[in-house]
Amino acid sequence: MALEWLRPAAFLGSILFALIGVVIFWLCFVLIDKLTPYDLWAEIVEKQNVALGLVVAAMSLGISIIVAAAIHG
Repeated sequence: MALEWLRPAAFLGSILFALIGVVIFWLCFVLIDKLTPYDLWAEIVEKQNVALGLVVAAMSLGISIIVAAAIHG
């Protein structure tokens, strides 16, 4: 029973759900980036806005937890 995750169906299912989770996370991030009045990436990288970086990091963790819970069921 310890190697049950090596079955092809379980392994491919895990890969598929991981890809779905990454795509949903990316779409949510792009949507939030479009809803904000400025470019998040330029603000964080070019202007070195640490406070905005922390807010985006917290938002990313929140979205990731929601996507993981939705996929896990």
